[in-house]
Amino acid sequence: MRKPLVVGNWKMHGNTAENVALLEGLLSAELGTSDVAVCPPSIYVAQVAEKLKGSAIGWGVQNISAVEKGAYTGEISAPMAKDLGSKYAIIGHSERRTLFGEVDKDVADKFVAAQQAGLTPIACVGENLAEREAGETLTVVGRQLGAILAALSAGQVDGFVIAYEPVWAIGTGKTATPEQAQEVHKFIRDQLAALSAELAENIQILYGGSVKADNAEALFANPDIDGGLVGGASLLVDQFVAICRAAG
Repeated sequence: MRKPLVVGNWKMHGNTAENVALLEGLLSAELGTSDVAVCPPSIYVAQVAEKLKGSAIGWGVQNISAVEKGAYTGEISAPMAKDLGSKYAIIGHSERRTLFGEVDKDVADKFVAAQQAGLTPIACVGENLAEREAGETLTVVGRQLGAILAALSAGQVDGFVIAYEPVWAIGTGKTATPEQAQEVHKFIRDQLAALSAELAENIQILYGGSVKADNAEALFANPDIDGGLVGGASLLVDQFVAICRAAG
């Protein structure tokens, strides 16, 4: 049985004081039975790790380099993230694809680097508005997911998370309907099942795209939606707590 997972992606937000207030709010709240994690900007991972040490809340990073070390000024390697106790690494977020030009091969390379370092990659897939309106959603998602699955070790049945994030719903206030989200999540699970029924059963598939307290329950009620990758609402204690409870 897959356990629900809710991950807060703080994006480029926070400072030392705001981080403390947010984390203390989460630590004092009843979050329900789902797994919960936060992914702060890399510069704050050490602070978050210290604050969350010994708690049930995990943490991770928003991006990693595909290489382990070397002359790559400004990059953060997967072993560095692991060294600070990170469990998760978000891979291939739509903002990395659209703003920084990452393509499917880049995402697959980072996926492998994360796994080799002992991190759990949260691999993101999703279509933009033009692709949605052209009826290309499943084609795009299938291509993006295929590149990730091609990087799997033989016989692998767990050790990663998939997040479906329709680009047109990220930070826009628009949200895929529960029916739209479920359709794509089922497609993803079917693509996993084509490799292995055990793989399809084990892998958590999250929805990301303007998840809020008032739509989380309807989204998470679907059989193939295992939780959320939450952006703006993860910066608000009451919103994020409500989302975690809805998942659990």
